[in-house]
Amino acid sequence: MPSLLKPSSQLVLPARKIELGLNENTLLLVGAAILVFSAVLWTARGPNTEKTDFSVTYLGARMVHQGQGASLYDLREQARLRAGLFQHPNPLIYEHPPFEAFFFAPLAALPYRTAYLIWGSINALIWLFLPYLLRPYAPVPSDALGYIALWFLFAPLGVALYQGQSSLALLLFYSMTFDSLKRGRNFLGGVYLGLGLFKFQFIVPFALIFLLLKKWRFLAGFLLSAVTLGAISLIAIGWQGVLAYVRLLLNIGSHPGNVSFGSALDMPTLEGFVYAILRHIAGSKTIGIVVATLSLVLIVYTVWRWRKRDDERLESSFDLMFAAAVAVSLMTGVHMFTHDFSPLMLALLLAIAHFPGRTNPGLRLALGTTMVLFWLPPLYFVLVAWHWLYVMFPLLLVFWIATLKQSERAKNG
Repeated sequence: MPSLLKPSSQLVLPARKIELGLNENTLLLVGAAILVFSAVLWTARGPNTEKTDFSVTYLGARMVHQGQGASLYDLREQARLRAGLFQHPNPLIYEHPPFEAFFFAPLAALPYRTAYLIWGSINALIWLFLPYLLRPYAPVPSDALGYIALWFLFAPLGVALYQGQSSLALLLFYSMTFDSLKRGRNFLGGVYLGLGLFKFQFIVPFALIFLLLKKWRFLAGFLLSAVTLGAISLIAIGWQGVLAYVRLLLNIGSHPGNVSFGSALDMPTLEGFVYAILRHIAGSKTIGIVVATLSLVLIVYTVWRWRKRDDERLESSFDLMFAAAVAVSLMTGVHMFTHDFSPLMLALLLAIAHFPGRTNPGLRLALGTTMVLFWLPPLYFVLVAWHWLYVMFPLLLVFWIATLKQSERAKNG
């Protein structure tokens, strides 16, 4: 692999091919499509559709569609409209960026279940496209059935599909960023990353890594997307609406235990882990300072390790550093739930593609154990039910350390 983010004629990427006809790959694709679209249709017609997270997205989009953009983050106005839309409303509030409500506004003109079905179908198409996009970088497992099985076993993807969340789109933009960087299209990679700002709590730490790496062409593409989305937000809700959004975010940050905002105990992040440990002995400001300091340490250390291999021509080292950057962007992000693990699928595939050899059993055990646990569906549901999702943070931390270590071993041959 050439120096980070620099195109090279030496880099040869596997071509993507779709073999038409009656073969194993076609049957797998058809089977996967039937399963994924059937899940969407089943949920759209089920009794709990109004309790999915998409109801919150629909609420915000409906307000923008009705010309209430300036009141988008007025919680009383949200409650009034929610009561009129749903018989059994989801208690969560709309706290997504305003440009997301703008893009979803056309769906808000439709009945709720119809809107859910359309968005679910889009999510299903994204789900089916992602294995194709990433297969050139994920040669393990070699058989197609095992590869597709990994996608079905990773529970956050199924949760995102069921909830009507945008986490599948976030995985898509992380993946397109990675694909663009591998092909030397640094500006385009930044554009794709910027399009993921609807989950800015993860994208900003990732972008900060590239800022500290001084990758200016990549950052130029990122800023283009960010400025464009910022302008759309102003069009959607105006300056007063934007200020109300900032106040809401500050309010959420100062109340980590509020269930309506999303309790930190239900978040597998550094913030969730620190809050679980210190909530009885420290205030929210102290916890915030500790989290901010440790987050900066994790990001800076990742940058330092990446710089050490920046001049190396090793494809595996780049892949693993990208995987580590994805992991640290999730760890240092805030407001993270089960479906937000979705981008980790990219990091897991890169890690298994460059899994350590038998000469390092300790690293194999650490990395292999965390990967097995991440691919264990019942674990997520048990921890969510017990409000212990914060204990997933140590797993993310071990995975991050192991990928950094394996990247160093790749660099040293």
